[in-house]
Amino acid sequence: MSVYDNKVMDQPLKYVKGVGENRARLFAKLGLFTLGDLLHYFPRDYEDRSVYKPISEAADGESITVRIRFVSDIAESRPRRNLSLLKAQVTDGVSLMNVTWFNQSYIKQSIDISREYVFFGTVKRLGARVEIHNPVFEELEHSGNLTGRIVPVYSLTRGITQNMLRKILRNALDAVSDKLVDILPSSFRSQYRLAETAFAFEQIHFPTSMENMEMARRRLVFEELLLLQLGLFSIKGSNNNQNGIRFSPVDMEPFLKALPFRLTSAQERVLAEIKADMESDKRMNRLIQGDVGSGKTIMAVLAIYIAASSGYQSAFMAPTEILAEQHYRSIAPLLEKFGIKVGLLTGGMKKKEKETIKKEAGEGRLDVLIGTHAVLEDSTVFSRLGLVITDEQHRFGVRQRARLSQKGENPDLLVMTATPIPRTLSLVLYGDLDVSIIDTLPPDRKPIKTYVVDESMRDRVYQFIRKNIAEGRQAYIVCPLVEESEELEVESATGLVEKIREDALKGLRVGLIHGKMKSADKDEVMRKFSKGELDVLVSTTVIEVGVNVPNANIMVIENAERFGLAQLHQLRGRVGRGPYQSYCILFNQGKSHISRQRMEILAKSNDGFVISEKDLELRGPGDIFGVRQHGLPEFRIANLYRDMEVLKDVQKAAQYIMAEELLEKDEAWRPLARRVELMVKEKLQDLSMN
Repeated sequence: MSVYDNKVMDQPLKYVKGVGENRARLFAKLGLFTLGDLLHYFPRDYEDRSVYKPISEAADGESITVRIRFVSDIAESRPRRNLSLLKAQVTDGVSLMNVTWFNQSYIKQSIDISREYVFFGTVKRLGARVEIHNPVFEELEHSGNLTGRIVPVYSLTRGITQNMLRKILRNALDAVSDKLVDILPSSFRSQYRLAETAFAFEQIHFPTSMENMEMARRRLVFEELLLLQLGLFSIKGSNNNQNGIRFSPVDMEPFLKALPFRLTSAQERVLAEIKADMESDKRMNRLIQGDVGSGKTIMAVLAIYIAASSGYQSAFMAPTEILAEQHYRSIAPLLEKFGIKVGLLTGGMKKKEKETIKKEAGEGRLDVLIGTHAVLEDSTVFSRLGLVITDEQHRFGVRQRARLSQKGENPDLLVMTATPIPRTLSLVLYGDLDVSIIDTLPPDRKPIKTYVVDESMRDRVYQFIRKNIAEGRQAYIVCPLVEESEELEVESATGLVEKIREDALKGLRVGLIHGKMKSADKDEVMRKFSKGELDVLVSTTVIEVGVNVPNANIMVIENAERFGLAQLHQLRGRVGRGPYQSYCILFNQGKSHISRQRMEILAKSNDGFVISEKDLELRGPGDIFGVRQHGLPEFRIANLYRDMEVLKDVQKAAQYIMAEELLEKDEAWRPLARRVELMVKEKLQDLSMN
């Protein structure tokens, strides 16, 4: 991440003082193979052992550093087999404290009770008595190694102890301290108040103060995010510089007039961006990000119309069969009015049907192929693929969209997501794409009324469902689990169906759908619900994405505290699609303050962007976006929420560096340029659409 063109960082770990062959195998379990890996293995926490405290002021459960003398001998006892106790009494000159060591007989030989020591450990108070168990200790005159300072705490694996890792890290830092090359020019460091690299590594592992540690951390976070951002920009540059297809300018008016609605101003803006991309000779790599119900799909249809008008085929991939079929049913009638032939390809189709569709795509008799992962199969070929669309991008990951792109000659790429991601973050998660945001909903969408309830409201909720169904509506009930679990006291879909069919909703037509069912069975249940042959659909989160039943106006979510806010918002978006007032009812069994806070956010807001910001704040980014799915390397030190302000600085800096072409033109930036090249080669090459 830092530093290198010096080979010292690539030195195998076994050559670092204190490691050797056997320990190198243990370090490999932590993913550490070189000296550079070790230096980038940052502490997960710190113990501040630098502040001395009197025994009398220590609270129960508090970890303290205290200067002591022994006032008794160290007595050993063996109350039972395999247990030895060492006990002594010590004083800080004012108060007394009892010390106990468990199964550490050797300590008796390590301590000279006539000398002064520094202890660090967790205090237990039992009435007036104060105890400390298994303290870390050093003689006062030699203190400063284990006590009297800030000590790093690392994640470990069996066979490696904190002390062993600290000693080895100390040896590693001593070996490279005068060999580190700073990859950031000094004027740039001054501009962004960044510490030098040698200072950063020293103070992140062995801080002399918490202020120095924070300075070191800021430098390392900045550098990690800058390398990632520049790496993504360079991929984007190579994609944007690729010659793509220059589609013919198309008069959109006839198509727009044939739509049963008018585009919103946000949709018109995004259409202009798509048209500009497709009419240029650069390859389109665009993400359309929009809240549930904002009208992303029609953007895809308009892009397909442009491609087909120029004689090119389009591939449209959805993450589930239900969603692929739904897209097919809504898209085909719009396009076929204009002579554009649309086909559907899913894994659940009969072999003969699949072969026919694939043959038509391969011979160019099909203009649009909508499908699931079946579209990725080697046997699916196109005669003139010009446009690739993936829906719910976060479900696929970069490798799959790259694979689909390879089925044509540099086809344009359009990806869509209804997971609203704060703009700053989307630049990191989708740094290789241009981002379009549909930030307004169609004017006829009524806000969904959201209520947070507890168990005492259950009967009223079921009565409310009955009332709406009597008026001709339908309802969803979503559960976090498919089947009951002994470990978790949460509602399961199969368990709930049995209960309500026999009791609370007896007499109503109740269906069940979950991820463990065969695709054909899921599709059959979904079709029945769509046609109004079922009143209530009990489900797991398989209905989270894209299912469209305008007649359903109630969404009940069991154990809502177990879902992320962004996911709850997605589920809520399954209702409110017709002309009726819709409702979302959240059963919250969570007792914590954060759980209540999260539910309140959802009850107060229908804005997915606001909700995702709050979710990010409360849960952190990893949970929400599944960073691994994006193909991005995991961060070693940066935290996308905690470091949002640093990220904003990084993005400004990266844009300036790219605009001024500093990496190519300025010798002072060559070390950074080489690290970016290495980053792309090692970590980011799978992101490329090449």
